[in-house]
Amino acid sequence: MHSGDGAIGDGSDHYFTARPASADERRTIRVTLADRDVTVETAGGVFSPGHVDLGTQVLLRTVPSPPASGDLLDLGCGWGPVALTLALSSPDARVWAVDVNERALDLVRRNAERLGAANVVAARPQDVPADVRFATLWSNPPVRIGKEALHDLLATWLPRLADDGDAWLVVGRNLGADPLHRWLATDAPEGAGLGLGVERAASAKGFRVLRVSR
Repeated sequence: MHSGDGAIGDGSDHYFTARPASADERRTIRVTLADRDVTVETAGGVFSPGHVDLGTQVLLRTVPSPPASGDLLDLGCGWGPVALTLALSSPDARVWAVDVNERALDLVRRNAERLGAANVVAARPQDVPADVRFATLWSNPPVRIGKEALHDLLATWLPRLADDGDAWLVVGRNLGADPLHRWLATDAPEGAGLGLGVERAASAKGFRVLRVSR
């Protein structure tokens, strides 16, 4: 989950294939999530293991409070800053932390247990039941997997928003935020049948935050 070397892709990058970290590879860091100072586990082989990356910080400062219940999605979760924020903010919701990286999923599970967030479900994309619909989707999507792969990824998950659901995406301005905005606003509904509305919700620190709604 991040702004540059995404966590969901075609399997060619080491972020996509890392095995769970051994005990001596894991380390703890202090971060602030959902207005709480917490300790989490990270490891090499996942994005931004030393801190909450800037794009994710911008996203988390921009989004409104998540729905209190229902199914919530962190698409490309990494070690879990977005999923854990969702879970701590909405303890009665079910939070799906989705990634293809087994190391990332293992870290999310460990961090959820560490923080008492029993409402987190860390899962590979294919393990999320097809009938689940999301009240909200928060993501720092993997733009470096390439435009076509990114479009395919979003065309897979955005239609799974609930009728009144929305998605919040943070993308670097120099990594294609504006072309992605145009695709979502114009080409995507025609080409992918998404039927979505999109607006720029914020712009800060070289990042755009896009809100996508049904």
